[in-house]
Amino acid sequence: MRISVIGCGYLGAVHASAMVELGHDVVGVDVDGAKIAQLAAAKPPFFEPGLPEILTSASASGRLRFSTDIADAADATVHFVAVGTPQTRDGRAADLSYVDAAIEGLLPFLKPGDLVVGKSTVPVGTAARLASVIAGRGNGATLAWNPEFLREGYAVRDTIEPDRLVYGVADERAAAVLDEVYAAALAAGTPRIVTDYATAELVKVSANAFLATKISFINAMAEIAEATGADVTQLADALGHDTRIGRRFLNAGVGFGGGCLPKDIRAFTARAEELGRGESVVFLKEVDAINLRQRQRVVDRAIEALGGSVHGRKIVVLGVTFKPESDDVRDSPALDVAVQLKGLGADVVATDPQGIENARLRHPQLSYEPDLDLALRDADLVVLVTEWRPYRDLDPVRVGASVRARTIIDARNVLDPETWRAAGWHYRGMGRASGASVLS
Repeated sequence: MRISVIGCGYLGAVHASAMVELGHDVVGVDVDGAKIAQLAAAKPPFFEPGLPEILTSASASGRLRFSTDIADAADATVHFVAVGTPQTRDGRAADLSYVDAAIEGLLPFLKPGDLVVGKSTVPVGTAARLASVIAGRGNGATLAWNPEFLREGYAVRDTIEPDRLVYGVADERAAAVLDEVYAAALAAGTPRIVTDYATAELVKVSANAFLATKISFINAMAEIAEATGADVTQLADALGHDTRIGRRFLNAGVGFGGGCLPKDIRAFTARAEELGRGESVVFLKEVDAINLRQRQRVVDRAIEALGGSVHGRKIVVLGVTFKPESDDVRDSPALDVAVQLKGLGADVVATDPQGIENARLRHPQLSYEPDLDLALRDADLVVLVTEWRPYRDLDPVRVGASVRARTIIDARNVLDPETWRAAGWHYRGMGRASGASVLS
């Protein structure tokens, strides 16, 4: 099929490349000329495992091209809208200006039979409004909503081999077109749910709200565990054996971040209030508050570990991205912790395998060191905040020979406490049982 993807950021660039992998001819369109130039040269403008390979392959095939001119989408019959919906500057609601601009830009080039497919995460009711806008032009095009469920670090696989496909459609023809787009995934047995616009919109935000709630729940339990001497990791293991609960996303730590969960639960709450149903999701405000509180708890641990003040002490922060296998520092708990410690007068040195340049653009006041060994040298405190594999695999004996003081805060609960204590480290996790060598 001939497909256009409007918006070539994280979602759009992956989607465009993956659609070629699935056998389609694709043009990606974006207003950012620098980004388009990079993609046209088969160079991803961000880090995502697997994307360089499929982008190179798709470009070499001649079936993928990029443009800054939306008129180049005119030959396509399926148009995916994959632009961002950030949080508004003055509130919690989603900023739909990019979505609206993409639809307005497409309207002059839509033909009878064309299908516009929303991928962006939007407040419920948006699709119905946009469907009216398209229908009002009398161009014979229709709208579908097909939410994305990508995980950064696994986005390529999640696009090519999705765990489910959700179609929000107004007629059977739109569903049939999407079936053709996703023929390979459907042939592989991917579950398919055909529903209305509102339900399709709610699936995405509800999934994010549920995951955020699960993460904040176990972090709330971590606070109780610390107050009682319990171990939240063992608690999560025991809870995870209950098939109604499950173990995934039940890891206590510094909390969630990134460009999706935080802004999506805030936008969901704002939309519910607009609908007069704010009381239905009022708990999400506490989910958000618990999540943000985790960052402060890590900072408080650092202050305690250094005897009541971090001023002038060298603190090495392991990780600046919001999760491993990504260079995304949007609403990153790791970067937030580093900035807070810097504000308290600490000599903060932050390191990360992929996120340093993006972090430097946002917070140039921090010191960054890409070489892990150099970063750790003469540290008074080590704070592990993003669970990259190199940090999970650190040898406490070897690291101990580099630092000034063997004190570590494991803000993701990914290290083995006894191994680190046996190597002479003062270890402190999040909601984990105290040991004799743990600082109180």
